[in-house]
Amino acid sequence: MAENVLITAKRVVAIGGSAGSLDVIIRLLPGLDKQLGYAVIIVIHRRSQQDSLLGNILGTKTDWVVKEAEEKEPVIPGYVYLVPSDYHLLVEKDHTLSLDDSEKVNYSRPSIDVTFESAAETYRENLTAVLLSGANADGAAGMQRTKELGGICIVQNPLSAEVSYMPEQAIRQVAVDHIVDAEQLGKFINDLLKNG
Repeated sequence: MAENVLITAKRVVAIGGSAGSLDVIIRLLPGLDKQLGYAVIIVIHRRSQQDSLLGNILGTKTDWVVKEAEEKEPVIPGYVYLVPSDYHLLVEKDHTLSLDDSEKVNYSRPSIDVTFESAAETYRENLTAVLLSGANADGAAGMQRTKELGGICIVQNPLSAEVSYMPEQAIRQVAVDHIVDAEQLGKFINDLLKNG
């Protein structure tokens, strides 16, 4: 039997954040259970000079394959896809990734909303959207779309966020499913996907 048949991920955890979120992601990644068969997409507002180092830093924290997302790349379980700086990332209906350099959304490119909304359209109830620390309202509209299409919305507890504005905006605008302290996020995501 052929072993080279590409299996795309049936479930995705999309994580978005801005100021103060990188520390949370660095603590969160090692705890995620690769055996649960999902893929992770990370959208962080960052400057282009941070580009080359971020994937390497995150790659040292986990046994998942961590890579910058590339055009038309399939979404594979056990992979962490990092959205490149200065591009929006869309998840296509055929479970591939697409990069877009159109105008900024919420003053941001990449925009968390753009990725969450397109992932929600594709993965629907199989999307878990996680919004972390940050200084603008990016992510709230994407979480709203995730909710509308049956996905699960998790927001970092603003009290545990370095910059509380982004999670506060999501909580204010969306009936989020769970508000979780930064230290508990990895275990919480695993438990949710184990039982879901």
